[in-house]
Amino acid sequence: MTLRYLGQSSFQVDFNGTKLIFDPMITSNPLAADINVQALQADYVLISHGHSDHVENAEEIAKNNQAKIISNFEVVSWFGEKGVEGHPMNLGGKFKMDFGYVKYVNAIHSSMLPDGSYGGASGGFVIWDDQTSFYFAGDTALTMDMKLIPLTCPKLNFAILPIGDNFTMGYEDAAIAAQYIECDTIIGCHFDTFGYIKIDHEAAKAHFKKMGKELILLTVGQSIEL
Repeated sequence: MTLRYLGQSSFQVDFNGTKLIFDPMITSNPLAADINVQALQADYVLISHGHSDHVENAEEIAKNNQAKIISNFEVVSWFGEKGVEGHPMNLGGKFKMDFGYVKYVNAIHSSMLPDGSYGGASGGFVIWDDQTSFYFAGDTALTMDMKLIPLTCPKLNFAILPIGDNFTMGYEDAAIAAQYIECDTIIGCHFDTFGYIKIDHEAAKAHFKKMGKELILLTVGQSIEL
């Protein structure tokens, strides 16, 4: 499985031939200036919540690829009015898609769509098939609900967690989250895009190592095999 970091909280994942894009905010991110939005391929666009730094390029990518949006009911309805097909979910529910299971899990965060509309409940996604399972947390604080993931989902191969602090949990809380979800390999997101969320990379990785976890910090545009 290939994972490519598109900046902020956006990732492109080739999940056994199905192309998933998470929380696409690329155009207004100066760190992602080399990412060509028009060239991005997607079968599904998964949106954790309605904030502009997670939905900015979702409509464009979905329409370019005839891709379906997966998110909460309110976000899917909002994009539906723009002519984008979607699959609505709500917290705690799972559904078997053509590529595997998607479970929409709790996050603690606010949510408002770019035009001021109510964005519904914020969430994250656990994605799995017979071989691989991973967790995309979206924007969230540390929450005890994370302990439910190992009880309700297959063992995680890796997880994508926000680490930038201020608007989400920082790397110290994210390391505790890694313990809660029983996952040793963590990919950081929601960091460095602007001043409030700039982090000390070496301190963050050292803290995870001290906790017996690996923190991977990708550069924008970088791809890795997992």
